[in-house]
Amino acid sequence: MDVLLDFLISKANYWLYIILMMMGLYGIMTKKNLVKKIIGMNILQTAVILFFISVGAKDEATIPIIEHGHDTAHTAVSTSHYINPLPHVLMLTAIVVAVATLGVALALVIRIHQQYRTLEEDEILEQISEA
Repeated sequence: MDVLLDFLISKANYWLYIILMMMGLYGIMTKKNLVKKIIGMNILQTAVILFFISVGAKDEATIPIIEHGHDTAHTAVSTSHYINPLPHVLMLTAIVVAVATLGVALALVIRIHQQYRTLEEDEILEQISEA
């Protein structure tokens, strides 16, 4: 039992990401207000970004920059001592995409509110079916 508890505690950050992902997915699927759906989408995107950054981290590792002039030109480089920068770079791109998605979603919500005078999904669908 102690081994299981130690394992769960050692992976606490992953449990937090799973909880955030489920909160975001719950918000997207169950809420009827469009702004609440956008908030759920943003929480889900943030959880995924945090997860990938966490996966890219390594204990006892440093940035992948090799210093010249310290007689390292002729020695083999061990990649286990360096952090892989690819997940971090991809998450910078994901942050830009998340901000752009949020901007477009909010612009659409403003336009929907101007057209239908509500942000409730049920009321909008009712107005569409009457027309």
